[in-house]
Amino acid sequence: MPSLKEIKQRINSVTSTRQVTSAMKMVSAAKLQKTQQWILNARPYSDELDKILLSLASRTLRDEHPLLKKIDEEDVKSVAIIVVTADKGLCGAFNMNIIRKAEEVIRKNKGKKIELICVGKKGKKYFEKKGHTIREEYINFFNKLEFEHSRDIMNIVTTSFLKGKYDKTIIIFNEFKSAIQQNIVEKQLLPLSEFEESDEKFLASYLFEPEESKLLDELIKKHLDVQIWRVLLESSSAEQGARMIAMDAATDSAGEMIADLTLEYNHKRQDNITKEIIEVSSAAEAL
Repeated sequence: MPSLKEIKQRINSVTSTRQVTSAMKMVSAAKLQKTQQWILNARPYSDELDKILLSLASRTLRDEHPLLKKIDEEDVKSVAIIVVTADKGLCGAFNMNIIRKAEEVIRKNKGKKIELICVGKKGKKYFEKKGHTIREEYINFFNKLEFEHSRDIMNIVTTSFLKGKYDKTIIIFNEFKSAIQQNIVEKQLLPLSEFEESDEKFLASYLFEPEESKLLDELIKKHLDVQIWRVLLESSSAEQGARMIAMDAATDSAGEMIADLTLEYNHKRQDNITKEIIEVSSAAEAL
């Protein structure tokens, strides 16, 4: 049986832990609010850019631009996989869910040349230990997330794709739905596949200057910039939401543990007092 001193030390330790988890929960809630606002600000620009690019892709021949060319799965020999995890833990199953999905995609592309671009320290450390080829790594920037980060990633993947280093580029990330819900998304980034369907209402909406073919290349780069930026924002929001929920659960568990330990402490103290009273009474009777 633990002594009163040991129980008291455990209560103090769990109380300190609860203070930390409660503070982490509040910090995550503040960061979540900030990244949510960024997502809301980015969506209108992204949506309008997609409409313009859809119109351009419909007006021009897709096969004339290498980033829009369709490719048969049988012709894919090399794949780049962008894995977006967090830099830190304490966010439930957030990181492991992404890692499991990435492993599933790697198994699905068995026999092909696969290189990873790891965004986030957790994914980088895991796949490094597993011996996978890591082409690039982007770590420790989620606390100071900037649009330039997405541009750096875009430049690497597009340059490598245009040089023929990769036949396909896939990105895997957690899509933010709410603080308690995140969806794991596997998306083909290159070649672009979301502009295959045309809509007549888009075709008559824009007058392009200069001509369409000259605009297409620049708009594709901007589209990829924005897509990767949205992925980073979605992942950051999902991470903060997962950490907020995990820290909330940890704070509640700490509170329950403190209540149990306090009850145990009081019972132990009461037993000791009762034992002392009995000893005094017995000594008095003996005298």
